Amino acid sequence: MFIKVKRDTLVILFVAYLLILAGRFLNYASYASSKDFSGAVPISGVIVKGNDIVPTSSIKINVAAAGFRPGSYIKDNMLITSKRKIPLDRAIANAREFVKLSTIPGTKVMPIVDADVKVDKKTGIVTVTVIEDFSLAKVQGGEERLKNLDI
Repeated sequence: MFIKVKRDTLVILFVAYLLILAGRFLNYASYASSKDFSGAVPISGVIVKGNDIVPTSSIKINVAAAGFRPGSYIKDNMLITSKRKIPLDRAIANAREFVKLSTIPGTKVMPIVDADVKVDKKTGIVTVTVIEDFSLAKVQGGEERLKNLDI
């Protein structure tokens, strides 16, 4: 009782088998070459609260510039990035200052007057709470333009 199988079907099954085998090999190779985070908590994400005008993406980019980006991790109150190791409290202070420099896209208006950055050392989630106030908004180069006006 033999089953008749066309040569094309055998070739397709063989190619599928090779693809599955190659996928498993690549999966193992990527696991073997990954960094070891023993005793460390990787930064898993950034949550932004309180923003109305400034886009979340702008704030997240500035937080990432302070070191809280994918690939960084926390170990023993130190933030370890691909470039440097800095104390966690200093990294939080840097992130707070960087968030204040966030502007509205297409303008130089910086409406964020204060920010609170919290890092959960167990999950690696960074929570940023911002306060926007347009009555105190800074404009880059605004003072120089006012001096040049004839008022």
